[in-house]
Amino acid sequence: MANKSLVIELWDFLKVRKKWWLFPIIVMILLVGILIIFGQSSALSPFIYALF
Repeated sequence: MANKSLVIELWDFLKVRKKWWLFPIIVMILLVGILIIFGQSSALSPFIYALF
């Protein structure tokens, strides 16, 4: 299938190659990215910066 999404390809890779240790790393990278995006342009910025 030529039009697989990145998420489906990543899931297939983790499933076939048994690289389950990569899953928590990927999740943390996504969470930090989301935190950075919300920290730059929202009213929640002071509360996010207070966490660090």
